[in-house]
Amino acid sequence: MTQPRLLRILIILAGIMGADGVVLAAASAHQTDATRLASASSMLLFHATAVLAAAALAERGVIHARIGIAAAFGFVVAAGLFAGDLTLRQYAGHGLFPMAAPTGGTLLIISWLALAVAAAWPRRG
Repeated sequence: MTQPRLLRILIILAGIMGADGVVLAAASAHQTDATRLASASSMLLFHATAVLAAAALAERGVIHARIGIAAAFGFVVAAGLFAGDLTLRQYAGHGLFPMAAPTGGTLLIISWLALAVAAAWPRRG
């Protein structure tokens, strides 16, 4: 896939993450004992912005594009795992799979470190 297409996909995914984050924020405000939804909302909203930033930095050549794009996709997958697990626990009483939220959190840490490496790595060409 070409880089512009990957960046467009990331922007679409960030928009979906942002919308889901707002929905979960509203749900957490109107439901009792919905702290899991508030955490899921924050994780999605915060990382939707990080995805947009990483895509913009990669497109402008400020960071190593491939590593930056990989970090952005890591944010999408990891925030989805984390928020999906908490949301499913809220509504279904069980998570996605054992250790899904911690796996998502660990992947978020790795993605942030990858973004740092992308900034430290010299630009190509």
